[in-house]
Amino acid sequence: MCFLQTRAALILAAPLPALADGEAPVGKGIRPELNRTETCHGTCRMSFLAQNLYELPITGVVYETARFTQAGTLDRLTRFDFGALPPGRPRVRQFDLQDTECDPSGQILINGASNCTVNSQPDTDCDTCLTLLSRTRTELLA
Repeated sequence: MCFLQTRAALILAAPLPALADGEAPVGKGIRPELNRTETCHGTCRMSFLAQNLYELPITGVVYETARFTQAGTLDRLTRFDFGALPPGRPRVRQFDLQDTECDPSGQILINGASNCTVNSQPDTDCDTCLTLLSRTRTELLA
């Protein structure tokens, strides 16, 4: 068992960070936060805290992402399925990148939403008003 699996309950039980001055209030986008990265058995596990700041439920969103190494070279393209995001309620999502170690000084680029469903209808709101945060040394870009 990886340490992160043990900590998942602690992440959910801990108080969630409040929106700071100048950040998007409800009704103004999506807030994906790269909360933690950990290498476990040759797999890079990335934990995100995602918040839907729109007033309508996002019933599904998949982001195409590009992972870059510390040297700036493209490591891989992949899709992160964040699933349903209810309005104003944070959700933790974990993604495993097989056969790779986490590069703490690398970058993750969110290329855009390859699938976005708001209130059960296709939509483009998942690409607009992204508030990106990272609590790791890995930079999150859009």
